Amino acid sequence: MRHSTRRMLAAGAIALTGALALAGCSGGTDDGGSSADAGGGADLTPVKLQLQWLPQGQFAGYFAAADQGFFEEEGLDVEIIPSGGDIVPQDALANGDVDYAIAWVPKVLGSIEAGANLTDIAQIFQRSGTLQVSWADSGIDSIADFEGKKIGSWGFGNEWEIFAAMAAEGLDATTVQIITQDFNMNAFLQGDIDAAQAMTYNEYAQLLETTNPDTGELYTPDDFNVVSYEDTQGAMLQDAIWADTEKLASDTAYQETTVKFLKAVIKGWVYAAENPEEASQITIAAGSAWGPSHELWMVNETNKLIWPSTEGIGVIDEAAWDKTVQGALAAVNETGAHLITEDPPATAYSNEWIQKAHDELADAGLDLTGADFAPMDVTLTEGGQ
Repeated sequence: MRHSTRRMLAAGAIALTGALALAGCSGGTDDGGSSADAGGGADLTPVKLQLQWLPQGQFAGYFAAADQGFFEEEGLDVEIIPSGGDIVPQDALANGDVDYAIAWVPKVLGSIEAGANLTDIAQIFQRSGTLQVSWADSGIDSIADFEGKKIGSWGFGNEWEIFAAMAAEGLDATTVQIITQDFNMNAFLQGDIDAAQAMTYNEYAQLLETTNPDTGELYTPDDFNVVSYEDTQGAMLQDAIWADTEKLASDTAYQETTVKFLKAVIKGWVYAAENPEEASQITIAAGSAWGPSHELWMVNETNKLIWPSTEGIGVIDEAAWDKTVQGALAAVNETGAHLITEDPPATAYSNEWIQKAHDELADAGLDLTGADFAPMDVTLTEGGQ
């Protein structure tokens, strides 16, 4: 795969601008490849992609697609727009501010019920990466052990797996004390939370790159109990690519752009699977603030959530979708609020566009299912450096 420093620096400028000036990031940069011509000399089609967080390995495939020129090969000039919590991706898409957005399925199901007209066109994460982490001697080995405990959650729609899993166990949300935690593990390490929310690719790594004051060595997995929501009835689909439903139905140019965009994204994620070290460096250059060992861990763990994809990367599994919907219907938070109260419309997801992208890449020699994927063994260092 070729490597373009120019593209990497351009992507980094876009992302870093967003990280430093969150509210004003949608303007992007002026070059971003727009001066280049696609094959045949036509101007590149501008596309805005809204991320749901800051640049990091969770989004490595998108930054790799920019860095490696995959978007340009499809005739696209893609501006990758970060968020830091100030931008709700599905709102930006529903408002017409961007062309596509990355967001968790349950969050968008709530927005769809509230009136947003959006479609999941590619389910990039095939499994949940959410954990609830407690100390090894806490006695919290399963969801059933949450009762009476202080359970950490970030909020912002990230909490619904907790409530869906509790509902499946017959537990009332009022039987736990929900503690709002920052996007780190400080409150847990200080003893303010019995079981903290963590992603396999981020906060769990933060624990493993922290020094245990009792031993002077880094914490190890043996120091913790881990409840993985993927192993519960509360598991929900996470990072998906969302598009404008109405434009998908009526705008031919948007339809064509959607397929081209998905083709480039697929190539970006295949690149990240086959070249995790390079992908981690690309995300660092794109503005990630994480250290190199943490970033490599993040890319590696993100790849595990994507690959293997039995039906092909991005294809939405109907059973997993239905499980997410049922969990969303069952979930009731500590205030008695529901995420959704009825089934989403049939337009909430479609495999039409990702399948077209797969069909057009059929002869490209790419491993679209991850049949040959093998994760790395990543050694974390103190502070993720």
